[in-house]
Amino acid sequence: MPKAVLACALGVALFGLTARATADPPDPDPWVSRDKALHFDVSAGIASATYAVSAGWLVDARWKSLAIGGGVALAAGAGKELLDMAGLGDPSWKDFTWDAIGTVCGLAIAWGVDLLVGGVSPAHPLLGAPATVQPAPASAHAAALTLAF
Repeated sequence: MPKAVLACALGVALFGLTARATADPPDPDPWVSRDKALHFDVSAGIASATYAVSAGWLVDARWKSLAIGGGVALAAGAGKELLDMAGLGDPSWKDFTWDAIGTVCGLAIAWGVDLLVGGVSPAHPLLGAPATVQPAPASAHAAALTLAF
């Protein structure tokens, strides 16, 4: 039994002598951090707000609001990364990846709320342009009234 204890102690001592004294430095740009959460949140907010504003004035097709919301949010994220490349910060593809993920999530939420509130009908389809609605034919009585005046 004492030989086993001595062997274990010797093994621990040898391991301690051969192990590196320093640990690997932390990743300066981790995938998950407060900075990445801010990129996600801001991009989601820009995308959903832009969708909401453009959907208010582009009532003919929802896909246009999705394209505008996504374009504005991705342009903001790309602009931020370009400013970082110019020396105003630390450029990171991981940051831009979180911008893109936030943009998709923000658009999905805004589009989902639009579908819940606005519904889906021929006059307000899921993505495409609304179907043209033909006016109802006037009755003979209404036609006579319009001819009289």
